[in-house]
Amino acid sequence: MLYTALSKSEALKELALQREKYGEYRKMGLSLDMSRGKPDREQLELSDGMLTVLSTPDQCRPETLGGQDMRNYGVLDGIPAAKELLADILEVPPVNVIVCGNSSLNIMYDTVVRCMLFGSSPETEPWIKQGKIKFLCPVPGYDRHFMICQSLGIEMINIPMNDDGPDMDMVEEYVAADPQIKGIWCVPKYSNPGGVVYSDEVVRRFARLRPAANDFRIFWDNAYAVHGLYDTEDKLLNIVDEVEKAGNPHMVYEFASTSKITFPGSGIGCIAASTVNLNYIRSLMTVQTIGHDKLNMLRHVLFFNGPEGVRDHMKKHAAILRPKFEAFEEAFDGELSGTGVAKWSKPRGGYFISFDMQIGSAKRVWNLMNDCGVRMTNAGATYPYGIDPNDSNLRIAPSYPPVSEIKIAAGVLICCAKIAALEEILGADADA
Repeated sequence: MLYTALSKSEALKELALQREKYGEYRKMGLSLDMSRGKPDREQLELSDGMLTVLSTPDQCRPETLGGQDMRNYGVLDGIPAAKELLADILEVPPVNVIVCGNSSLNIMYDTVVRCMLFGSSPETEPWIKQGKIKFLCPVPGYDRHFMICQSLGIEMINIPMNDDGPDMDMVEEYVAADPQIKGIWCVPKYSNPGGVVYSDEVVRRFARLRPAANDFRIFWDNAYAVHGLYDTEDKLLNIVDEVEKAGNPHMVYEFASTSKITFPGSGIGCIAASTVNLNYIRSLMTVQTIGHDKLNMLRHVLFFNGPEGVRDHMKKHAAILRPKFEAFEEAFDGELSGTGVAKWSKPRGGYFISFDMQIGSAKRVWNLMNDCGVRMTNAGATYPYGIDPNDSNLRIAPSYPPVSEIKIAAGVLICCAKIAALEEILGADADA
């Protein structure tokens, strides 16, 4: 039944029913965590072989590096075999990759700070000397991207997301008109939180951008490049190839890591870019570090034994994650379709589901969920400054709880969404 079409008496009756259900959920004393995209224990165990794959000193002196000892200093930008592994994930040549530490988020932060302090190239001024710097932010988006900007005083401008990627008419208009716009955040495959895969045309339009700022950069966070849930792969056009074709080879920084492939916090991360960009980054990295954790890089290389090992490994992840996503979809389709209460994404990969209240009441739903013992990412977190102008979006992270708990959490969310929607419809009459 469409909630907005209910009579007042029907709406009050439905609200009383949902509040009764909510009371039963509260009595269960739930403690469920869907606040972040954390792999569950079964996923972590897929990589337990990494704990023992490197066990002898001889392994630390691989012939591929001329017998150089991985336990010692050196190799500023990552061991060649690790470059090859991550280059295959991003479908770029290894020469276009620098392998760093355990976190792509850390690499992204360093990259923005580097541009702020030193400029995006030797020929350009540091951003910090150019007045108020601005970034475009597709929304709903990744809260950690927004936190980087906010912490550095970078102004953020919302760009709506469509089913095939950001609104490129707006992107093109903004970057062409304002030289203070220096960057845009993108999660181009299985976007966080909507699960959107950028279309070929969107990628090509990014590559063909003609910014007013000659030091504008696209921050291409390809975090879920190999994180499909189904056997049929969703293809993403290669941005590094496309910017080269469009005559903008230096406009993109691409990022990835193995944080949700192996062990979060103990993976390896990388940045991919043009040779010119990477040479400049290396020149600044020499002050920052003598080299990142080569033993961890070597562990990954030995554990996967080539790109095919990564693909086989990700099929195992998909088998664990897919039932969790499908449990939410089944519950939403069965309980919310036709009510007008909410709409939701049906991602084919990644780690999140985007849940949008048709009648703005995301904060109310979040509070009800929290009071019931179900933790979710804060309402508003998927927008810059934590401000969702429509109070509509919630991010669901299904990865951590088991399927049995997912079904309960879905029931709680449905109940809370119905309560919030009915309260908005009824207004003061909801508590009369």
